[in-house]
Amino acid sequence: MTTFSTHEITNQPPPFEDVNLYASDAALQEAVVREGGGHAARSLVAFGLVCGSADANERARLANENPPQLVTHDHQGRRIDSVDYHPAYHELMEISCAEGLNCASWLHLLNTNRAPVPDQQVARAAGLYLACQMEAGHLCPVSTTHASVPVLLMQPNLAETWLPKIISRSYDGRREPLELKRSATIGMGLTEKQGGSDLGACTTSAEPVEHSGAGSPYLLTGHKWFLSAPMSDAFLMQARTSEGLGCFLVPAFLPDGTRNSIALQRLKRKLGNWSNATAEVELNSTSGWLVGDPDQGAEAMREMLTQTRLDCAVSSVALMRRALAQAIHHAEHRQAFGQRLIEQPLMIQVLSDMALDVEAAVALVFRLARSFDRREDEHAFAWRRFMTPVTKYWTAKIATPLIFEAMECMGGNAYVEEMPIARLFRDAPVNAIWEGPGNILALDVLRVLQREPDVARVVVDDLAAAVGDDPHLKAAYTRTASILHEPRLLDGRARSLVESLAVLAAGTILRNHAPAAVADAFIATRMGNLNRQTYGQGVDWADTQSILRRASPKL
Repeated sequence: MTTFSTHEITNQPPPFEDVNLYASDAALQEAVVREGGGHAARSLVAFGLVCGSADANERARLANENPPQLVTHDHQGRRIDSVDYHPAYHELMEISCAEGLNCASWLHLLNTNRAPVPDQQVARAAGLYLACQMEAGHLCPVSTTHASVPVLLMQPNLAETWLPKIISRSYDGRREPLELKRSATIGMGLTEKQGGSDLGACTTSAEPVEHSGAGSPYLLTGHKWFLSAPMSDAFLMQARTSEGLGCFLVPAFLPDGTRNSIALQRLKRKLGNWSNATAEVELNSTSGWLVGDPDQGAEAMREMLTQTRLDCAVSSVALMRRALAQAIHHAEHRQAFGQRLIEQPLMIQVLSDMALDVEAAVALVFRLARSFDRREDEHAFAWRRFMTPVTKYWTAKIATPLIFEAMECMGGNAYVEEMPIARLFRDAPVNAIWEGPGNILALDVLRVLQREPDVARVVVDDLAAAVGDDPHLKAAYTRTASILHEPRLLDGRARSLVESLAVLAAGTILRNHAPAAVADAFIATRMGNLNRQTYGQGVDWADTQSILRRASPKL
């Protein structure tokens, strides 16, 4: 009788782990240096090794396979409104906070003699990009904490109390009053049943305890449909005062050490983002302190939303990069029909075509991050104001189909939960929904055009100068300008305008900075006349081998 082993494995790739996610990503390294974050290169190399390690992969797996659990009451019936997380979640939070992703842009605020580190938003965005490839869900409270600082600065008495605990490279997950904690996290609760992105639909009411006005305590009554990161130490929420829509800091514990009346009703069962809790909450005479004037709620939250939109864009691109790198890694080690997958023409075209979108998205996101660092510059200010919704729209829209294509490149293994790419696919859509879905972002772009035309004009003029002599870029600019020149039709063409702006801007950056193989292929295929619905079409003429070598995670 002939015997044989049924478990000898000869045609499976090695695990995609212990990869330095920074050192193996040429497009990222060049973008960070180009946009001014090169001072952080050494720490990013070290962090890239941490985020790509086998230990990080295991923590990510455990945090998602053991999602948060709501505990509303203790064993004696007392209301405690707590959420229990797996230890791996807390370990991920410790890693990201130690890197400063919760606070790095604001360290100078605690020392008035310390000048801001140049282009710190670029360096932080790079760290966030790496941490998201490690695990995306835990970054929700990291992002909202970081974004809360500009809002709290609007109210000096609150900033004085909270910023020393928020601006901290440490994580303290204990459920304790602020004065007993090493550091603090800030969550966010905006959405209500009556309207998602329509902040004007807010029906939560706020009544002053004694005196009304900025910095004063109020009592909030209402219901928040989505409360992000419910175990945070405080939340930024909107509520309606007698004078208008206000922004409030709502702490988990009151100054006397007692619990605030924040009643968690349930945790949302989400498509993805499993490691992170999102709650539905009732407010019944819940204490909150007014940030700014009673009618400045929309203005205050707009500052926070702008920062979190940058983070959503960075996260989308990070998930794309991780999926692409994993697919290339698979193709480099897997054989079919007598060849490695990476040697087969159709696979080469698909992977290199995907790599073009990833590199273009990286270029666009880090150009946006630079604009957050240089607010005093007219061009940077205009780019931040106008291109933040544009960049988030495009990167979030292309992420999910690209990750799906990466799954398809890897076959059936990618469809089982043991493979991290299944988690990437589930996590991608949230970036397109949170902090403004596509139509809201397109309307925000129209709002800038209508209310701040000078801001939009600065960006459009910069793009006109950047297209140079490239015929495809010139034609794309002309098409974009033609949409702008018909303002009566903009309401129906807003999405076309936003996508055109994103692709044009990305193309100009690649033309001026990326290798010719990448720039030529992206511009010709994304701005030419080719009618394409899927990856792998129209790039047979391109230098796909050079594109793939650049995108490969191999060192």
